Amino acid sequence: MTAPEKGARFVSSADVARLAGVSRSAVSRAFTPGGCVSPPTRARILAAAEKLGYRVNRLARILHQDRSDLVGVVGANFANPYISAQFDALSAELHRRNLQCLLLNTAGMAESSELVRLLDYRVRTVVLLSGAAPDRLMRLCAANGARMVLINRPAPPKGALADLILADSAAGGRLAAGRLAAAGCRHVAVVVSGSRTSAKRVRARAFCDEMTARGIPVTRWEKGPNSYQTGIDAARALLAGPGIDGIFGVTDEIALGVLNTARFELGLAVPGELSVIGFDDAPISDWSSHRLTTIRQSLPALTRATMEAIERPADAPPNRSDIPVELVERSSVAPARYKRRTDRT
Repeated sequence: MTAPEKGARFVSSADVARLAGVSRSAVSRAFTPGGCVSPPTRARILAAAEKLGYRVNRLARILHQDRSDLVGVVGANFANPYISAQFDALSAELHRRNLQCLLLNTAGMAESSELVRLLDYRVRTVVLLSGAAPDRLMRLCAANGARMVLINRPAPPKGALADLILADSAAGGRLAAGRLAAAGCRHVAVVVSGSRTSAKRVRARAFCDEMTARGIPVTRWEKGPNSYQTGIDAARALLAGPGIDGIFGVTDEIALGVLNTARFELGLAVPGELSVIGFDDAPISDWSSHRLTTIRQSLPALTRATMEAIERPADAPPNRSDIPVELVERSSVAPARYKRRTDRT
């Protein structure tokens, strides 16, 4: 037998069986770990499969399994440096554990019906990196035995099979406030963006509460998406005149937009005239051109907690994992008790 015409169709197990002179069930057993088939027969089957270019139809196999090896990963802003790093770490760990990643980019997606299509592929778990989880998706996941993992998302409705993984956003907001106060900042701003996701609101609120307790006034900027451009726009507006001497961006992406606009467009010395702090500790923040002081939510810890949730039994009760945060000192915030310049006009 010759190989099927190139591009006509996928090579099937029946094609392999005919070339090897065996049954289709023997082909199936040869490609099943622990399958019962004699060594000579297995060798003949593998040789035929190699000649024909056969690949196992794993989607078909899923239909016969109690739980698939497919994990749906959902996100809406993969240009964000931290979300990109999250996906890179998670997809690598899934591969290491022989789990398959099915990525769904929800940017611009208006209908939740696109999200629920993940269940058409019998995913075992849906991991939500960013964006909101529609109630319909949660209900359907629960009805089909598919767990959800919500990372820095709001708590799900009661009864949902959803595990929560939360960085300590409130502690991070307080750390940012304390660090700017220690640097001598006396007129600060927080840039939240207009996306108003729960974790970002918690960071901003804790920052403002801590500054208020210290008697330091705070200006809030809440416009635009969670993006580098929002940091640019905020810097242009907040730093148009004298006054603001410290800015907390609730993500590194926003903070980097502020930092670079202040330095290279507005000509301000950072940290001489302005201190900037972010939140996440995305890899880009440590670049020598940025050296952004930030609040770290550990990427390895988030990945470990996510994998633990993915591998939890399908009927296990919902679980919550809390990820601690820490201040990462670089060079965008003045040293403690630094006497800053006040000659800005």
